[in-house]
Amino acid sequence: MPGATPKGHNAACANTMIANPLPTPPSAPPPRVYWSLPYAAVVLFIATMAALLWLTHRQDAEEQRATLINDVLWMEQNLSFQFERNNAQLTQLGPELLGANSRGAATEARIKRALDPESGMIRILWLGPDGKVKDAEPPYTDSHLVGEAAGSFPSDAAFRLSRSLGRPTYSDAYAVIGNQSHFEVHVPIFEGGHHLGTVVGVYSVNEILAHQVPWWFSERYRVAVVNNLGAEIAAKSKVSPLSGLAYEIPFEPPGHGLDLNITAYKSEVRWISLLLMGSLGVLAAAIVWSLWQLRRHMVRRQAAEQALRSEHAFRKAMEDSLNTGMRARDLQGRITYVNPAFCRMVGWSADELVGLMPPMPYWAPESLERTYEVHQMILGGNAPPQGVEIRLMRRSGERFDALLIEAPLIDADGRQIGWMGSMVDVTEQKRTQELARQQQERLQATARLVTMGEMASTLAHELNQPLAAISSYNTGCLNMIEHGALSDGELTGILQKIGKQAQRAGQIIRRVHAFVRRSEPKLEPADLNAIIREAVGLVEPDAIRRGVDIGVDLDEHLPGVLADPVMIEQVAVNLIRNGMDAMTDTPRAARRVQLTTREADGMLIFSVADRGKGIPPDVAEKLFAPFFTTKEEGMGMGLNICRSIAELHRGRLTFEAHPGGGTIFNFSLPVHTP
Repeated sequence: MPGATPKGHNAACANTMIANPLPTPPSAPPPRVYWSLPYAAVVLFIATMAALLWLTHRQDAEEQRATLINDVLWMEQNLSFQFERNNAQLTQLGPELLGANSRGAATEARIKRALDPESGMIRILWLGPDGKVKDAEPPYTDSHLVGEAAGSFPSDAAFRLSRSLGRPTYSDAYAVIGNQSHFEVHVPIFEGGHHLGTVVGVYSVNEILAHQVPWWFSERYRVAVVNNLGAEIAAKSKVSPLSGLAYEIPFEPPGHGLDLNITAYKSEVRWISLLLMGSLGVLAAAIVWSLWQLRRHMVRRQAAEQALRSEHAFRKAMEDSLNTGMRARDLQGRITYVNPAFCRMVGWSADELVGLMPPMPYWAPESLERTYEVHQMILGGNAPPQGVEIRLMRRSGERFDALLIEAPLIDADGRQIGWMGSMVDVTEQKRTQELARQQQERLQATARLVTMGEMASTLAHELNQPLAAISSYNTGCLNMIEHGALSDGELTGILQKIGKQAQRAGQIIRRVHAFVRRSEPKLEPADLNAIIREAVGLVEPDAIRRGVDIGVDLDEHLPGVLADPVMIEQVAVNLIRNGMDAMTDTPRAARRVQLTTREADGMLIFSVADRGKGIPPDVAEKLFAPFFTTKEEGMGMGLNICRSIAELHRGRLTFEAHPGGGTIFNFSLPVHTP
């Protein structure tokens, strides 16, 4: 179907893409409980994974505690073995140290081996049966004792207890200089049931911890010895934060209320567990966020679908109420949609039209060729933006004129998928316009007749002069013939004068006839200066009668215009006579109408300047209104008709104040370019 592609019509037509059917309404939105199920599943998943991680952490803690207990029991057993070895060495040294013989090299070697730093003993003493110190290695002294321990070294209670029990006995721990603690082991030596004396080994708690706790154990745990009052007397520690995992066992031997307190250091960060927990947290957060975004999207989508249905219903109702026919076509020219107004206009239903390819059933047979040319022009994208008029046919056979406007049909991806066009029945409009044009022509003709009526007396006087001259010449010629006093040369001169006067009268009649005759508007190349001179000749007798001087200053190098000469002459006559009317109260010597022509900005401008009183502001506002006049006997249509003629020729009629007093009317016409 033919049409046009107007600028600015694209968006409107693109938004009117109603070639697609109304989207199927979605099902009812799910209950809120359905929306809670994914969140419940996510919460259950997070709880399950948290429980799993907690159980894993708990199992790991149990394993760490079991490892701690095993390590502590091993260390306890290792200390017990070391104490037993030390006791065995002291038992072997006893007879040699308490015997009558002096110490030999072997004995010195055993003493040195017993005092090895790994053993934890720092001194060996041997006592007689009476408990007196016989000797010591290193030499005996009690200057290192502090507090209550001073003067009680070696322990008399431990000596008596070991002698009575017949086995090694440990003393209480006591403080020494250097913020350290010592304790003793008393090993009684018997030979043949006779008590030879006691060998005493002095232990340093700090040395025991320093040499008996292996490096791998001290890397994992802090080992401390606590007395029966809960005070820490020795410790082997690294400067590192501790965990809450600890274990305490009695320090047996030496006993006497001493406990071993083992506290685990904080283990290295278990990155796998942390990464697993962090990943699960991020995953859970991502799932919750995704569900939340999905729910927001679904809510927005439902709102958008509802808005789309409402908008579609609104546009459908609005479109169905239009008298403008709408139809859509694809790129091949096939009809894809028509609205009810289009169907009413052509007389075919939508089912009969949708899917048809050219030629269409509403194309008038007599205009088939031109209609097809317009159709091809539209498909090529070359239709005029203001639309194109074409003659079409209704189903009943009645012809009608339609104005077709087309724009590209754009889909959501920005691609052109066809053409959307609107069709307006302009038959009645054209008929109205034609009637208005005829009425305007009649009004213009009437205005010219009124003008001639106002000028009738002046024209009669002007016409009477050549007629009176012709009569005088004719009478004189007859008298001279009767008296025989007329020669051939004189007769010829008289006849020439009669002919000139007759031409003058005929010219006046032709001007009047040309001015008042009614004819169809006819635009043709014309000379603006020539038209103005004709108008001056027509109003000159009236100007002479009124005592108005008409000044003419025409540019002789003006280009041509495309105009109706009669209409342009009517404008010139009306403007000149209005100028003369405006100077009724002007002194006779100052009455002058100045006519000028010039070219400016592609327009030819004809100006009429008078020296009247000018136009008051209240009159200027309605000067061009129909039936408005300041003259007692005027119709009020002169300037209105002049402006209509200007607009018909794509020109303008304006006015301005004359610098020397009065008014200047400017009538402009576009330059004609062949």
